[in-house]
Amino acid sequence: MFSPAGKILLTNMMLDHFPQLKALILDMDGVLWRGRQPIGDLARIFTKIQSMGLKYTFATNNATGSIGQYVEKLRSFGVQVKPNQIINSPMAVAHYLKQLHPQGGPVYLIGEAGLIEALEEAGFYHSEDGVLAVVAGLDRQFNYDKLRKASLLIQKGIPFIGTNPDKTFPSADGLTPGAGSILAAIETASGTPPLIMGKPYPHLFQLALEQMETQPQETLVVGDRLDTDILGGVNAGCKTALVLTGVTSLTDAEGWQPKPDLIVNSLSELVGVDS
Repeated sequence: MFSPAGKILLTNMMLDHFPQLKALILDMDGVLWRGRQPIGDLARIFTKIQSMGLKYTFATNNATGSIGQYVEKLRSFGVQVKPNQIINSPMAVAHYLKQLHPQGGPVYLIGEAGLIEALEEAGFYHSEDGVLAVVAGLDRQFNYDKLRKASLLIQKGIPFIGTNPDKTFPSADGLTPGAGSILAAIETASGTPPLIMGKPYPHLFQLALEQMETQPQETLVVGDRLDTDILGGVNAGCKTALVLTGVTSLTDAEGWQPKPDLIVNSLSELVGVDS
């Protein structure tokens, strides 16, 4: 809660590491859930976060789900959020393309609902002719024909934009191929690397900080990936906390530089909620 002086009174030993803390930027896959399985009692976790007076925004590299789908998924786990509390890599792609092409237009699109929706809202649509860019993210219907068409367009000089570099994607069954695996295939075929919009690059973090009206030093980035969440948080000037419920082991973390400010077993442990 807030004190009369406007300072946040934190009641958890883990979060006492961050006396200036006002807000959290939270990854979702590997932090809140694996596939359809929640990690911990999310309703209790977010009740506790709210009781500490902390703002929070969800920032995910996952480009498959729409914002509405994320709102509904969180609601199914007992967490009520507003759509503007969720930021994903497709939003960063759409924002970037809109700066270059305010009128919108055709793009060659490899992706799923989240990417399609974000681009359509910004005025961009899938086409194979006269395209402004090749835009790719995780696509579980990816095939040789899509790879061939994307490669040929890029070889002709069409810009290649990727949602995120995550090579794997945590699921209830284990680690499955992520968007980075698809981007690697297209890069190999075309000879051109993508311009990445998601973490660890700054776009998502900047959008989250603007949304919450907080400064980087007041904000803790919580994620399960060293090379996207933690590196991105460091690049944005934020404090960082690594949870070990996703793709990163303690051994991985101990050999990583720059080290996270805090390493915890789970989000539950971070906020002081019994598992």
